[in-house]
Amino acid sequence: MPPQVKRERFYRAIQRVAASRGVKTILEVGASSGEGSTEALVSGALANPEGPPAIHTIEVSKVRFQALAERYREYAFVNCYNVSSIPADQFPSEEEVTRFYREVRSKLRNSRLEKVLGWLRQDLAYIDEHPELSAPGIERIKATAKVDVFDAVLLDGSEFTGERELGLVDGARFILLDDTRSFKNWRSQERLLVDSRYRRIAWSWFFRNGWAAFERVR
Repeated sequence: MPPQVKRERFYRAIQRVAASRGVKTILEVGASSGEGSTEALVSGALANPEGPPAIHTIEVSKVRFQALAERYREYAFVNCYNVSSIPADQFPSEEEVTRFYREVRSKLRNSRLEKVLGWLRQDLAYIDEHPELSAPGIERIKATAKVDVFDAVLLDGSEFTGERELGLVDGARFILLDDTRSFKNWRSQERLLVDSRYRRIAWSWFFRNGWAAFERVR
């Protein structure tokens, strides 16, 4: 899968966050093979004046995870995890996805509803085939890394997990969202826009499926 985040405004926003003073821990959900957003995080981390923060990155696909782990095996501050960010039983139901599809004029409507539901079934089938992946991945990483709240978080995993993931990283200083005009992070952006603790510091409505970066201000 070729990287979607590559040498554009979102890529540069990710770099700036990883290079920010005070950022010591970063969580990335949806690393793929590490050539896009992970590359931006690593290059930003290497430019951090306080030294590279610890990056914890999740990729559920076994094939892409192998490429990710190989790519960053010599970077001691990059920790790769082959796990789902949330357990399969916390994925939204088909009824929830259908309701969103019908009620919200998102870019999800560029595809037929049955195709969208097929994506959901495909995600769940993959986890069912690999039951060891169905775990509270974010919670496990927190426990392993002894992190209560990550300094920065990038949510770009499954089309169907963004809103659940946001609830697990609440309080992070920086929250970066990809696909804000689809099911993945539409609700996540809505929540952060009305959260007085956060301000949106960069975003695009039109590029790909939209993206946004938020910083906690209080």
